[in-house]
Amino acid sequence: MRAIRLPVTAVIPTSLSAPLPPRLLNPLRHRCLSSASDRRRKPPRLPFRFDTGIALSAKRAPRPFPPPFLSPPSASFSDPLSTHHQSRARRGYVNGELLRGLTNGDDAVYVSDFFVCANDGVGAWATRPRGHAGLWSRLILHFWAAAIEEERTNASSSEGGCHPHPVATLQAAYRKTLDATVTHDWQGTTTTCGAQLHYKSPDHGGEPAPLLYVTNLGDSRVMVVRPRTRDVVYKTTEQWHWFDCPRQLGTNSPDTPEVNAVTEAVDLEVGDVVLAMSDGVVDNLWEHEIVESVVKSIANWESIEDQPSHVDRTGGRNGGMNTLADDLMKAARTVAMDPFAESPFMERAIEEGLASEGGKPDDISVVAALCIKNDA
Repeated sequence: MRAIRLPVTAVIPTSLSAPLPPRLLNPLRHRCLSSASDRRRKPPRLPFRFDTGIALSAKRAPRPFPPPFLSPPSASFSDPLSTHHQSRARRGYVNGELLRGLTNGDDAVYVSDFFVCANDGVGAWATRPRGHAGLWSRLILHFWAAAIEEERTNASSSEGGCHPHPVATLQAAYRKTLDATVTHDWQGTTTTCGAQLHYKSPDHGGEPAPLLYVTNLGDSRVMVVRPRTRDVVYKTTEQWHWFDCPRQLGTNSPDTPEVNAVTEAVDLEVGDVVLAMSDGVVDNLWEHEIVESVVKSIANWESIEDQPSHVDRTGGRNGGMNTLADDLMKAARTVAMDPFAESPFMERAIEEGLASEGGKPDDISVVAALCIKNDA
């Protein structure tokens, strides 16, 4: 169980109606927003997209979301009893809208054709009466994905559209999460990492090239693997306050996206695999083990013989990312449940002078995204 960041000087804001700083709003308002009549149009088509897969393994079953984020079962016999009724579906809602993404224990993940995200809620909040890390991780993810969708929809189509501003959209998501939780006194914190696919405009009539905007706060991990060369093209750097206490967004934490989130632009190639993972993966698998798992999964997927002739499985297309994510999740879970295994978490704990052995049982969340041309 990781530590909750509780600084003495931290103050929970009592009023959340103050406007965002100008430097935070400007990218969204002045560069990307169009007229109100244009907001109904679809986002501009990107020349590249993700082919995605997800694999999840929870350390324990996720707690139900509390009201008002989940409608409680009806107490009236006159209400509908169908299992399709909203109160029975046990799906999360905020402001009347179905929550984006999926919950995995205290983790939350999201995938789309252009954005993937993995958040890791700090499980220590489960010991607090009003603590709910899983709610926080899911809300941050939901509002971040929604802000990115709005930014893309409102992007001007001239000059290839505006470039993403992930820190600005994450800050907006953070403030909306505060608005949604502080009023009802639901507490929690979460790390977050996301990767947004964009592109570089061609020069002198050339072809556009994929460009990835990676944003991280905490110790979840985005990693870009190039299977063709078995290389790690990019990986995020973990952010810590101290060992096993990462930077985190939420109750009593001094960390904010505007100040602490790090965004980097990464050149991609078609065929690169983008991984967004909670620390349940990287605490149990070393980097070379992750690369080996990715390469092996793709090779196995491509070699399947009973495939229809019209299905392209090259590089893990058309379902291979689900298999890849599942293989990686299972490899991490095997180490996590082995009390005698050697693991990266054990190694770091020993370096800190702490007695530790075996893997680290944790929620394990893997999102795998293959960069492909958007030909469909």
